[in-house]
Amino acid sequence: TETAPVISVNMPDALDLDSMRVVKGNKAGTVGRAIPGTMVKIIDPDTLEALPVGEDGLIVVGGPQVMQGYWGDDAATSEVMVMLDGIRYYKTGDKGHVDSDGFISIVDRYSRFAKIGGEMISLGGVEAQLERLFDESIELIAVALNDAKKGEKIVLLYSGDLMPDAMQSTVKHSDMIPLLHPSQFLQVTTLPKLASGKSDFKAAKRLARELSDADG
Repeated sequence: TETAPVISVNMPDALDLDSMRVVKGNKAGTVGRAIPGTMVKIIDPDTLEALPVGEDGLIVVGGPQVMQGYWGDDAATSEVMVMLDGIRYYKTGDKGHVDSDGFISIVDRYSRFAKIGGEMISLGGVEAQLERLFDESIELIAVALNDAKKGEKIVLLYSGDLMPDAMQSTVKHSDMIPLLHPSQFLQVTTLPKLASGKSDFKAAKRLARELSDADG
């Protein structure tokens, strides 16, 4: 992979024999601290400026384990590598933050966000809100598609017996804030899945784009 074999770890707590103080080596909900020789920064994905401690942004990684680039594909390499203060960093595509103790938390993937009117909307968050409104017979995936007016729009791909109008009406009369409401509800027989059984978000976006274009 691009940063093989490891970036950060959670370690067992350790006793500092000089101070007889327990040094915390792990924190629940995080992916640990960066290993020695590895540099992790949180930057604004648009300006590439470093962000304050605790603020969510794009996680970039520098160190000896970072790849030189994609073989024979300079264009793809330039998209994911960035020079910051003379050091080559890899743009992980993950959104997260580093706390005051140096522990790294990953919030989501930037590919799983929609930028609507300047606001970054978590598609995973949209799905969680929608799952509250419907029973388990409704499976759903939210994707972001281009929109001429707002930049992007949220489109819901779902399987289940409810018709799109009924889905839209339920959402409209719910307590979900309007910014999170999908612009389109696209009903399919089955949702795209990976071999692992997890949702295939890339395939879902392709399918939603095809259906949205056909519907439009």
